[in-house]
Amino acid sequence: MWTVLYLPLSAKFAEYWPNQAMATSPPLPTGSPTAATSVHRRRTSPTHSLLGPRIWWPSAASYSSCAKVGFVELNVMDHPLVSHKLTLLRSVDTPSPVFRQLVEELVTLMAYEGTREVRIEPTTVTTPLTTTEGVALARPKPLVVPILRAGLGMLEGMMRLVPSAEVGFVGMARDEETLQPMTYAERLPKDLSGRQCYVLDPMLATGGSLGGTVEFLVRRGADHITCLCILAAPEGIENFRKLVSDLEVPCHLVVAGVDDHLDEHGYIVPGLGDAGDRLYGLAE
Repeated sequence: MWTVLYLPLSAKFAEYWPNQAMATSPPLPTGSPTAATSVHRRRTSPTHSLLGPRIWWPSAASYSSCAKVGFVELNVMDHPLVSHKLTLLRSVDTPSPVFRQLVEELVTLMAYEGTREVRIEPTTVTTPLTTTEGVALARPKPLVVPILRAGLGMLEGMMRLVPSAEVGFVGMARDEETLQPMTYAERLPKDLSGRQCYVLDPMLATGGSLGGTVEFLVRRGADHITCLCILAAPEGIENFRKLVSDLEVPCHLVVAGVDDHLDEHGYIVPGLGDAGDRLYGLAE
């Protein structure tokens, strides 16, 4: 069961992520802005989704419609296997080979929900007995874009679920002094018109690299973007929302967990350390 919560932007994120769907708005912390205007049930299927509540941030002042472009839809996963694998990833005792395997397994679970709105088209298939109608992925094919280098660790888990997707690459690094992203490489089609893009970045810390990549894709014509991140910080989510709020495309953000805060060095706390180093070792 899902809910859609329209939240004040400065509200503390953790206050609004219970394990079960809510029928009414939760109380705001003391001193917070006006409570959420409304809560709507997204889906009432008896089959429990992998995701917890869906939280939408419209870019416009009005909170009355989810159909408008220019918003970020935040999906926080809520599943015992996701929580289990995330706990193992956090452990300092988990070696790189096991870490890579866990990331692959976790991303496959995330991709199942992240591709819920992948475009399809009708097709006819011949069975051993007759012909029948079905669906196939629409063209142009989805484009998967891992952000180098840590995003590469998520690629196999995503491609396992969508093996016919195409793959592009964006290389971004964070300046450890300014915490701003720097693009150092890209391998993408020049024209992404009509393409659905799936961006892979394990850690949403400051949000600069992810926001810069989304903006890059939109400039080339992408019209629907889903971002998959293993962990996110509240500061990163808010900054990402600001960076993409003026883009005229729907943007979905799927995360396995949201942690407490960023430290003075821009690392997610409690986090899991540097994802790239945990995956591939130190690059020094």
